[in-house]
Amino acid sequence: MKATLQNYNVRMQRVLDYIDRNLDADLCLDTLSRVAAFSKFHFHRQFAATFGMPMHRYVQLARMKQASARLACEATQSVTAIAMDAGYETPDAFARAFRRRLGQSPSSFRSSPDWAPWLAAFGPLDNARNKLMQIIFDEHDVTIREVAPVPVAVIEHRGDRATFGASRDRFLAWRKAAGLSPETSPTFMVFRSERCPDNPDDYRADLCVAADHPVEANPMQAKAGLIPGGRCAVLRYPGNTNNLEPAALFLYREWLPASGEEAGDFPIYSRRSLSRIPEIPAYEAVVELFLPLK
Repeated sequence: MKATLQNYNVRMQRVLDYIDRNLDADLCLDTLSRVAAFSKFHFHRQFAATFGMPMHRYVQLARMKQASARLACEATQSVTAIAMDAGYETPDAFARAFRRRLGQSPSSFRSSPDWAPWLAAFGPLDNARNKLMQIIFDEHDVTIREVAPVPVAVIEHRGDRATFGASRDRFLAWRKAAGLSPETSPTFMVFRSERCPDNPDDYRADLCVAADHPVEANPMQAKAGLIPGGRCAVLRYPGNTNNLEPAALFLYREWLPASGEEAGDFPIYSRRSLSRIPEIPAYEAVVELFLPLK
């Protein structure tokens, strides 16, 4: 049974790799079902069941991500050429789709990209891939660092995680109004409860951004806060994700008891920053999980 499932996942992974390498090709049902060696009469349902999104949706998002990266990094390429390569019949159709997805026109994104909506827009691609990735951490993935305190602006979320989107939108709006770009001001999330508490209303988290100037009274209810300095166990997550629960469970359940260390008096938190990867012409998030130690 395990070997059969592994073979199935390998075939599905092969499809994702093929899509990523051939975004300018005809990625139709016939082609992708042949790559996976599955019947074309069922493959679209198999793909959606495995990755949580329809096949055409994944292809569309992957092409848009590549197009946005080219806009940001290939100044000599015209918007029209990039639109054609992304599979759009006209630049206007591309511009409408781009604005719906990223909240900016292609030309505006090229001159001044807003990376926060970019990360949110293409998160589903990472989530789809993660469905086949069983990330296994070990003690060598954890480093102990002495971190400096970081003054932050904080927007608190209190209540059911299903309503977290409203808090996130409020946070992003305040950060943008304050001129704190994710390229220069890392984002933190302080986890003050379990991800899924018995009572959903008990979910608590703080959304924070590094801010070296005073936080004045504002309608978004952002306030000044501090990520304390000190020793921390740090686990870097291999990829962009909004679910750090597996990494947190590893730190608490396996690393901490074996390390001889004791947890400190501040909650576990994550730091998300942007880093240019030389071989990939796009920005990706670097996500690290910090467990404060005594």
